[in-house]
Amino acid sequence: MFRFLRPLTRRITRRVTYTRWLHLFIGTIVLGVWLFIDTTHLYMPVILLGLLGFVPAMRLVEGLQARLLLSPYGYKDDTSGIAVSSSVTWADRWRTALWLEIRLGLGLFTGMLTVHLLGASVDLARLAWGEQPDSDSIVPLPAGDGHWWYGLLAPLPLAVLLAAVVGVGELITAIARRLLGTSAAERLTALEERTEQLLERNRIARELHDSIGHALTVAVVQAGAARAAGDSEFTERALAAIEETGRAALDDLERVLDVLRESGQPVGSRPTLADADRLLESARASGAEVQAEVTGPLTLVPGPVSREGYRIVQEALTNVLRHAGPVPTRVRIAVADGRLDLEVVNSLTGPVTPTARGSGLRGIRERAALLGGKATTGPHEDSWRVKVGLPLDGLR
Repeated sequence: MFRFLRPLTRRITRRVTYTRWLHLFIGTIVLGVWLFIDTTHLYMPVILLGLLGFVPAMRLVEGLQARLLLSPYGYKDDTSGIAVSSSVTWADRWRTALWLEIRLGLGLFTGMLTVHLLGASVDLARLAWGEQPDSDSIVPLPAGDGHWWYGLLAPLPLAVLLAAVVGVGELITAIARRLLGTSAAERLTALEERTEQLLERNRIARELHDSIGHALTVAVVQAGAARAAGDSEFTERALAAIEETGRAALDDLERVLDVLRESGQPVGSRPTLADADRLLESARASGAEVQAEVTGPLTLVPGPVSREGYRIVQEALTNVLRHAGPVPTRVRIAVADGRLDLEVVNSLTGPVTPTARGSGLRGIRERAALLGGKATTGPHEDSWRVKVGLPLDGLR
């Protein structure tokens, strides 16, 4: 028997059991306030709560309160399954309204149970002292003269009350996860943000490995060779090579830091293809002759595709400036027939080197594949071309 009661005992000693109890009482405040105004039309608070559920901010308020009082780890518990955001869709509003009604009902039930069971415990204690109780109780009490052993039964209603509080607390928490949980749109946004973070981390790792790692390797080799040679002229050439390599590495490091600074921004604030003009102006400021052709409504491109499209164009222009220098470049952005086409073409200034097929182009292909598209990179006639096609259907 004691083994059976052990899980219940553990729950009774947890702080969250009593914060859930408080949460249920708070849900009846609206009814209590209404009783001061009108004691006849008790259906009005039910209607008012239902209407409040359609206010978008109510979902945010209820989510914060539910996390704070229902979750064992407080409002910072992202694993609680309870969303902390305003209603966006009508489905969110309907769920919030239903939640308020259920919370009111369970709160009234818990309140009445608390009052009656506490009263029953007091009445049993009074019977043990030979006094006749004068309060109503849902617990049947023996009539007649009191007996001392009634005092032994006094804790029983309290035990029933604590067990009921534990059960109702678990129930209200499960309902909160169901009705105040993250919607499909919120899960998609969270997944998009996680995907964006992973993409940026992979890109940072590639940049650090290819650029900084290469620069440090060259510097170490040159320094070792200069020390071994013992020739002042050779040492001067080695120092010049180290300086040049270090400057290039600093430029690459600054670009990686730019990515890190942006990674703390919300997904919705990241640049999209609507901001592509600043990419083109940056390339022109570096001396490149950039011709741009933009066709189709960019505003109709879904957020994930538009953000990844911006990164693809950014990486392609960066590769042009890094490997070919300020050469004539043509950029084409087209939205038509349910797809987004991106093309960056630049003149070749020399033979294609292995570095031209490095991590930047691999990153472009990975971004395209993640969105169900395809990227082709490589020489095309007398130019170097990056061409990417991304589907728009199903990502709105």
